[in-house]
Amino acid sequence: MESAHIPPLPSIFMHTNPSPTLIAQGAEAHLYKTSFLTPSTPAALKIRPSKPYRHPILDRRLSRQRILHEARCLVKLMREGVLVPGVLALDWEGSNNNNNENDAGNQQTGGAWLLMEWIEGPSVRLVLEKWEVWMKRRLQLLQPLESGSPKRTEPLKCVEEQEEEERVRDLMRKIGYAVGSMHKAGVIHGDLTTSNIILRKNAIKDRENNNSERLDDITIADSVTAVGDEELQAMDGEIVLIDFGLAGQSTQEEDRAVDLYVLERAFGSAHPRTEGYFGALLQAYRESFKGAPNVLRKLEEVRMRGRKRSMVG
Repeated sequence: MESAHIPPLPSIFMHTNPSPTLIAQGAEAHLYKTSFLTPSTPAALKIRPSKPYRHPILDRRLSRQRILHEARCLVKLMREGVLVPGVLALDWEGSNNNNNENDAGNQQTGGAWLLMEWIEGPSVRLVLEKWEVWMKRRLQLLQPLESGSPKRTEPLKCVEEQEEEERVRDLMRKIGYAVGSMHKAGVIHGDLTTSNIILRKNAIKDRENNNSERLDDITIADSVTAVGDEELQAMDGEIVLIDFGLAGQSTQEEDRAVDLYVLERAFGSAHPRTEGYFGALLQAYRESFKGAPNVLRKLEEVRMRGRKRSMVG
């Protein structure tokens, strides 16, 4: 089976050093990691390649509309103080810059593209996946110890569970404030999942030192310590929202509620251990702007429709 065809880069990026690296390839766009002005300044390049199955005129108009719409949403959020990638440059006409839309035989070498600030940090999806693996292994390794020394392990288990629950709640609160700030600015994400939320590191505490001190105070099996140090993922940092390819500008409560519902379903399906903490996210969202209570009431209606659709199939 042949691999998916990757169109050539726009001509302006063909001779950069280092050359752009393909990070992700979706149905509508390709994401590259490249540089901006200097090799030491990383940037994210999002290209919407031309679609051969579309009429050339329609393809150019759709690509131009969508790339401009995404850039406008990012600029608006930046002005409102919401943490999103900054817009560095864009080309909505494609790399050939041919304005003759009637030239049906014209072949673009790249497509409409958007150059953005590179956000360094793991996605929330990755952070929570590592946390869930860490919790699962930790509890499995502590289980045999409980029969031999219940007085030593039960307090440890209780303390660690409380600390880890609070870490997840803090992360959920930060996500709630970020989503609320975005909605307050009048922007709907359209694809709000944990893969599109980045935890950018700013002032990180020395998590490894804290873990080693906590584990040294309570002497347990070395294997448990090794698993904890390997799997535990720091949750400190700033929440940055990315991938606004399906975003729109709206102040409708229904649209905002659907955004929250998509995020809730993402937590429930991809991170079942964190589903019980989604209330902390909604509480922070409620505190983020005045219209949040109405949106949360609408969210209940969206949930009911989602349940009925799941029952019907």
